[in-house]
Amino acid sequence: MKVRQLGSTGLRVSEVGFGAWQLGNNDHWAGMDDAAAHALVAKALDNGVTLFDTAPNYAQANSERLLGEALQGKRDQVVLVSKFGHRSDETLDFSTHGFWTSLHGSLERLKTDHLDVILLHNPPPDFLSGNHEIWNVMRQAQAQGKIRFYGASVDYAHEIRQVLDTTDAHVLEILFNVLHQDARAAFDLVRDKNVGILTKVPLDSGWLTGRFTAESRFEGIRARWSREDIRRRAELVGQLDWLTADGAPLAEKALAYLLSYEEVSCIIPGMRTPGQLETNLSAAGQRLCTADRIRLEQFWDDFTKNGSERLPW
Repeated sequence: MKVRQLGSTGLRVSEVGFGAWQLGNNDHWAGMDDAAAHALVAKALDNGVTLFDTAPNYAQANSERLLGEALQGKRDQVVLVSKFGHRSDETLDFSTHGFWTSLHGSLERLKTDHLDVILLHNPPPDFLSGNHEIWNVMRQAQAQGKIRFYGASVDYAHEIRQVLDTTDAHVLEILFNVLHQDARAAFDLVRDKNVGILTKVPLDSGWLTGRFTAESRFEGIRARWSREDIRRRAELVGQLDWLTADGAPLAEKALAYLLSYEEVSCIIPGMRTPGQLETNLSAAGQRLCTADRIRLEQFWDDFTKNGSERLPW
């Protein structure tokens, strides 16, 4: 496993991390019981994964609980990232009081006295401004030693720019994958500010594994896609056949695309089986050649008309 610097934090993290949204999520992922979750974390650790990303609302707080159990005795070997704003009961609370309640709950479930990184979890736009009081509250938590660094989880370039232009954020988690490339329009500022970048949804919720088709139907959170959304995504994925002409899996190439950017500190794909973990790990050390990366950038520019017609998320 290769490691990268997490911006200017001084932390070194595995370039492939562990996205823990699916951890313990029995409602949507059959077989993800506690034993399977513990084994998955252990396997990731054995393969050099050091960054684990979670949140209070992942699997109704079970994700944090399971990570806390699985990482007992190994806390000093990992970088723990969690968030606040989305509560375990699926309601939203971005208040300053809600921050402290959420943070203390996360620390208790994760069985630790501090988070390495805490992120505003896709908050309303006004929270992304450094004028909002929540940034002072995060500084207070940092001064108390309850968090080491802070930032925000956002989706688009204009949000990245707002945060980096107005705050002292250390880390951003961004929506970035082959089908969602808007964020790279702000990479010039990311470089200037030397901010750590984690890439969420790097496989576009499974589309970039190649296992879905225009006939696929979804339940749970993925039910948000209309039939036209599904047809369009299937059509676009079909245009990526050239990327796997050498026999490599699409998922590996899609993750290698992200790792081709020096601005990216760590990719955080989700997983629910050892096989999916192995697929994610296969991208470690991989990079697309410059020509292929440019071709994928042009692909996105063309089908979104330079970002003016983005795919619905």
